[in-house]
Amino acid sequence: MPLGGITRAWYLRNMKDNIVITGIGVVSSLGIGKEAFWQALKEGKSGVRPVTLFDTAHFKTKLGAQVPDFKAEEILGPKGLRTFDRTIKLLLCAGTLAVEDAGLEINEEVALDMGVSIGNAFGSVWSSSEFDKTALREGPRYVNPAEFPNTVMNSPASQLAIRFKIKGPCATISNEFVSSTDSLKYAIDLLKNKRAKIVLTGGVEELCEQTYLAFYKTRFLAGLKGEEISCPFDQRRNGIILGEGSALFVLESEESALKRKAHIYARVSGYGTYFQPYKIDNYEPTGFGLKKAIGLALAEAAIKPDAVSYICSAANSTLAADAIETKVLKEVFGQEAAKIPVTSIKSMTGETFSASGAMQVASCLGALEKGFIPPTINYAQKDVACDLNYVANVARNASPGNILINTFGPANLNSCLVISRHKDSVNYSVRF
Repeated sequence: MPLGGITRAWYLRNMKDNIVITGIGVVSSLGIGKEAFWQALKEGKSGVRPVTLFDTAHFKTKLGAQVPDFKAEEILGPKGLRTFDRTIKLLLCAGTLAVEDAGLEINEEVALDMGVSIGNAFGSVWSSSEFDKTALREGPRYVNPAEFPNTVMNSPASQLAIRFKIKGPCATISNEFVSSTDSLKYAIDLLKNKRAKIVLTGGVEELCEQTYLAFYKTRFLAGLKGEEISCPFDQRRNGIILGEGSALFVLESEESALKRKAHIYARVSGYGTYFQPYKIDNYEPTGFGLKKAIGLALAEAAIKPDAVSYICSAANSTLAADAIETKVLKEVFGQEAAKIPVTSIKSMTGETFSASGAMQVASCLGALEKGFIPPTINYAQKDVACDLNYVANVARNASPGNILINTFGPANLNSCLVISRHKDSVNYSVRF
């Protein structure tokens, strides 16, 4: 019997292609666990603090958004952690929280049809550096062979799969600022192509001296050209505050989620990506690639620009990026651009690099669950190049439906997601 133009046959045909999020795990500078993370976002708390993970005496900059008092054993237990580096521990903790949140029991049958897809760009830098340091100073015969696996780029994803005995596809996506956004797309493809029934996906990035030094030397850090502050869209912005953390999600088909009576946070309804060849370390000034990626994401989600109720921005407090994104949003959304709330959580979490897309998704799930749009904190001085409807300093009560999530970086990789509220009125538990 048709209901609102929907038939049982239509539903059974299309439900299998709907990909939903049923679990979330977050380890961030704002807190550990979804509730702590969401509450901090709602209150506009900053995760930026003086770095204590390494000595900053020889740096002009001193701040980072590190996870405070991180003790992996409190989540993972005390055994088997001795040889893991910080990246692996952050990822395993987020993964454990996500699996628990989804109510998953990973038995032999589930493990065979489950996959892992992780966005991670710098994960092995610290381990590789320390391993090579020993080899160079003391000789290759004196390195600890137990530490060698950590130097491989896919080590965090592999350790996650090993921990849960996951036997399906296991992938690492290393794609600069868009790594974890692209990892979600890879997970979606695994599900839609029937290569997996459930995928644990997201991103991770650790804060270490090696990555801090890289951004310091390339003059991307705030404080080298002005005040050391993360203030997206603000006229004072002069660079990023580097952050760390991990956000992981359980993805599955809507059919699977409803069958096991899982809580559905959102539907991943659209994705778009576009590479704009330019320079490896400078933003392409027209933002053409970002504009194309947004258009592709909206097209896949089958929504018009005026159906977007909130934009989770990639703005990271760099002079060029924030202005380019503002320009692109005005081009894509036209007159609607002045109405749609825009915010950047990087004012609170810092720039978590390859984990940034996953962090943004985690924040948007909070927006859907808790009915608020987080603020862009530290916003005080308006810039004529940034003139949209920014949610400044204080969260707004809202009930967003479709959320656009932008990720892009100076290598001019651009990837965007649309996540949508899972409407109870269309959850197809209706009688036909």
